[in-house]
Amino acid sequence: MPVITSRDHPLIKQLIRLEESSQYRKKTGLTLLDGIHLIQIYCSVLGAPENLIVSQAYIDDIENEHFLTILFGHTPPKLTVVSNLLFREISPVKTPSGILALIALPGLKKDVSNGKEMFSVLLETIQDPGNLGSILRSAAAASVKDVYLSKQCADAWSPKTLRAAMGAHFFLHIHEDSDLQKVAQQFSGTVVATSIQANRNLFEISLVGPTAFVFGNEGAGLSKEMIQAADENIVIPMPGKTESLNAAAAAAICFFEKVRQDRAYAAATTIGTK
Repeated sequence: MPVITSRDHPLIKQLIRLEESSQYRKKTGLTLLDGIHLIQIYCSVLGAPENLIVSQAYIDDIENEHFLTILFGHTPPKLTVVSNLLFREISPVKTPSGILALIALPGLKKDVSNGKEMFSVLLETIQDPGNLGSILRSAAAASVKDVYLSKQCADAWSPKTLRAAMGAHFFLHIHEDSDLQKVAQQFSGTVVATSIQANRNLFEISLVGPTAFVFGNEGAGLSKEMIQAADENIVIPMPGKTESLNAAAAAAICFFEKVRQDRAYAAATTIGTK
């Protein structure tokens, strides 16, 4: 199998642009997955990627070659081999895994709420890809269905966000460039905003039934417009001496408080019907 060794190769140029440019990712409808874990999850949900890019060292390992055969069966994707040195240059991480996948973005969504969602998240100006990915990971784990991102949010499909989310993207409906005020207005349940100025705390309100959480920028928090658009404004009680929580940590606490309340309500309802 031929091995690509030049940075001037068209595919290599494309991979570098996909890693560096959100505009190029949106223009082409493509992005990159780094590492076998992400690729496995993608394959389990959406099937084979468009192209697998592997280092020469990776494919020369018989165990890796055998694993790819098991993963893709008799219909493997296109396989491109890159020299070890060049792979290190194009890899989005400092310690390359040896395998990348070129994938089509799965159904970019920009539509607003249809009012029927049961558990949604609205994100306003989340800037850090790591935070965004962690929020998406917690959201998927808590069985959130729809995530709405404002225009100023970090790119949901950047390699950094994808790595932080650990495959969560493929279990969520992600709506980019959303009008969050309109989404909040059309949501059929309770819209809950987190704000340090709130008088009520997370554990004082009911989260049973359709709920949409709203989280804001890591430094500035939520805009006044989004706070006013919410049905409830809450704070997470912190008995310690820190002033605030990381946005991803705050989101996880809120998500799983809803999970706890929903389970308690379901258990009580079941007992009441016996």
